[in-house]
Amino acid sequence: MSNSLEFPWLSALVLLPLLAAFGIPLLPQSRWARWYALAVGASDLGLMVYVFGRHYNLQDFSLQLAERYAWVPQIGLHWSLAVDGLSFPLVLLSGLITTLAMVAAWEVADKPRLFFFLLLMMYGAQVGVFLAQDLLLFFLMWEIELVPVYLLISIWGGPQRQYAATKFLLYTAAASIFILVGSLAMAFYGEGFSLEMAELGAKSYPLALQVLAYAAFLIAFGVKLPIFPFHTWLPDAHSEASAPISMILAGVLLKMGGYGLIRLNVGMLSEAHVSFAPVLAVLGTVNIIYGALGALGQ
Repeated sequence: MSNSLEFPWLSALVLLPLLAAFGIPLLPQSRWARWYALAVGASDLGLMVYVFGRHYNLQDFSLQLAERYAWVPQIGLHWSLAVDGLSFPLVLLSGLITTLAMVAAWEVADKPRLFFFLLLMMYGAQVGVFLAQDLLLFFLMWEIELVPVYLLISIWGGPQRQYAATKFLLYTAAASIFILVGSLAMAFYGEGFSLEMAELGAKSYPLALQVLAYAAFLIAFGVKLPIFPFHTWLPDAHSEASAPISMILAGVLLKMGGYGLIRLNVGMLSEAHVSFAPVLAVLGTVNIIYGALGALGQ
């Protein structure tokens, strides 16, 4: 990692929306929630532009602005964040899309405090997923994002919102278990226990363990993308979610699955990736043809 700074800029990007969300219940009037959330979202987006514009080196392809603090040292958990060429455009995309979604949701009349509270929580969790360099922190941020999406669909969605939201939660929560299984399998292998991505990527794993971890991550991230045959939650969620939430689903959340595949599967399990490459090619082809035929049928 390179270019670490004294001020924890990346932590600020993650924690600003997460902590600011808890200020919404303290607002004297519920109609102020939209202005408050928009101010926080725009401020975080502006901070992203400042940090990446001033401190991020586009010519350096290594991890930058690294931060690492002991969080729960008893289990080897660290608040570890960094950014590189894969994650920084996705962080900016999260900030832009979520801020625009707040504008698109301006006229929401039912429970605006709760609505914008959930949006801010989801905002911070998305940024945390793209910046996390500790697999347990990555998993926690991944899970924090699930509950707001479920509630945003089930409360403010269409006529079949309860069905769509429950289906989304069951699929994604069940898939998340595979992230934990794959992470622990890699962490316990060899001498010492660590969930730091850099340390896990430096280990030499037997091919059988790589294939096991790769398959676990592929299922988890394949549901999020989603890829056939794990895709059936998406049409229901998109059709029942309100327009602002569909913006975030399509614009950010599905990208988290692709990011996870590249960061963990390709970046850390390269030997297994060679073995799985034909499978991914077949799945990609099926998705293209299946999606085209489905669209043609409708």
